[in-house]
Amino acid sequence: MSYIHVQNLTKRFEIRKKREKGALLREKQVIHALKDVSFDVGQGELVGYIGPNGAGKSTTVKILSGILTPDGGDVEIGGRIPWQDRKEHAQHIGVVFGQRMQLWWDVPVLDSYSLLKDIYRISEDAYQARLNELTEALDLGNLLRVPLRQLSLGQRMRAELCGSLLHQPELLFLDEPTIGLDAVSKLALRDFLRWENRRNHTTILLTTHDMEDIAALCSRVMVLGHGSKLYDGDLAELLSRFDRTRTVTVRYDREPEISGLPGCVDISKQGELLHLTYSPETLPTPELLSMLQQAGTIREMTVQPQNIDHLIAAMYRELGL
Repeated sequence: MSYIHVQNLTKRFEIRKKREKGALLREKQVIHALKDVSFDVGQGELVGYIGPNGAGKSTTVKILSGILTPDGGDVEIGGRIPWQDRKEHAQHIGVVFGQRMQLWWDVPVLDSYSLLKDIYRISEDAYQARLNELTEALDLGNLLRVPLRQLSLGQRMRAELCGSLLHQPELLFLDEPTIGLDAVSKLALRDFLRWENRRNHTTILLTTHDMEDIAALCSRVMVLGHGSKLYDGDLAELLSRFDRTRTVTVRYDREPEISGLPGCVDISKQGELLHLTYSPETLPTPELLSMLQQAGTIREMTVQPQNIDHLIAAMYRELGL
């Protein structure tokens, strides 16, 4: 039996348009944030939940965490209905929103953790053991007595993650957790999430626009668009559908004989480097590599797939998102 069960989830929002000149009342417009979304997630899975802005990702997270009540459909997480069993449900989940902090801004981080210990009714022994574990894993030792407002964005995000995991939740929702972080902070955060998932079998639902996060952490991905689920499956399989352009960079020992390459290969030269752009659908990679080997003695060569962000952008365009 799945840990998260979502069936025909529907959510609508009613907004009022700007009042037309001379009109007494503003017109109403109904936005369908979610339309019959269904999926199941097993205990301990790490799943990516992606889609363009306005697709319904954050709305899903808010419903699954018990913040919003849906207009239709069924949701069950660990035997609980989030919006009906909010207090009990909150004991089993952690939520991190990349642009919102649950820790107190002007007090030392450790004081915020002490308040969270009381809120979640964590025993002193369990609190100290978990705090020591997370402090070491997230490298927070020197930051615990510093007010949150004095920390950098990356340090605040690590502190926020620690606060969300103090009560050792079964399920962790991450909504844009790496937004604004530098490369070093992103890598450290990814390492920690892998560690938490493996060590404690924590189920993680990751919502982000950073496809490098998804590629590094998630083997399964769900794509949402216009409030509907468009894909649910393996990330590599999804990307392979749109991997239509690759680049080969080659350096030869001497001037090569490349006049025999087919016209579908776009060639540019930068010093001794040759850059060749081609489509694997038109010219299979093994055939092109064989041609390049016949053109001369190769000193070095790299084959680069299309950037993952370009692949996702191509997918969104093809799906009409």
